[in-house]
Amino acid sequence: MADTPDHPLAILRRHTAARIALGRHGAGLPTSAHLDFAEAHAKARDAVHAGFDEDAIARRLSEGGVASLAVSSQADGRASYLRRPDLGRSLSGPSRQALTGLGGPAPDLCVVIGDGLSAHAVNTYASETALAILALLPGDWRIAPVLLATGARVALSDPIGEALGAGLVLMLIGERPGLSAADSLGAYITHSPRIGRTDADRNCVSNIRAGGLAPPLAAVKLAGFLTRSRALGFSGVRLKDDEGLIEAAPEAVLLSERPV
Repeated sequence: MADTPDHPLAILRRHTAARIALGRHGAGLPTSAHLDFAEAHAKARDAVHAGFDEDAIARRLSEGGVASLAVSSQADGRASYLRRPDLGRSLSGPSRQALTGLGGPAPDLCVVIGDGLSAHAVNTYASETALAILALLPGDWRIAPVLLATGARVALSDPIGEALGAGLVLMLIGERPGLSAADSLGAYITHSPRIGRTDADRNCVSNIRAGGLAPPLAAVKLAGFLTRSRALGFSGVRLKDDEGLIEAAPEAVLLSERPV
């Protein structure tokens, strides 16, 4: 018979969505645990193929007073995107022309919202996170229109930033869905973006979602990273995390995240 109620780790389940204390039925898992696993796997597959709702994101950004512009990678469809990761890192010709034609002074920051491997995460959390970050940055920063990138991999931020001459680029992108969460948003910061940058040149804040790092708190951490990266002139492994960023968050932000 299943022994889940008496499992010594059962109390921990209230604190995590991870698959712990599942119990057993004979030599296998209980039927409920098996069905939950199958459901989570199906949700992860659905998240990978979910549609990127650019119009809704653009509308929410506009309501927050932020302009946006659609761009795309060289991946010409979801199948191409999944089979050829390199295409998702390269900017399409028309998009490059559109960015180089914007003119004006080079921006201090460009925020890119890319569909990535979970458009569901982006549709749910990206606009809220982007608006919260922009509200925390110094008022004298030159900010490019938020770019809504279809078929995006993390490194698509490099040719985008290079085309704009941006000092910093922040990529908000849907993370690869897991069996505990299919709605996780990732954020990647790159200073002096250009083609050829590597993961060592970036800073990442991941698991941005209601069940992980809430968007208001993620915004505090990311705004701190961006401010320090601009001041120091670099990002990546040399730019260390500052554990005080969350503790230094405005009290109103912290209070909004406390359970009722």
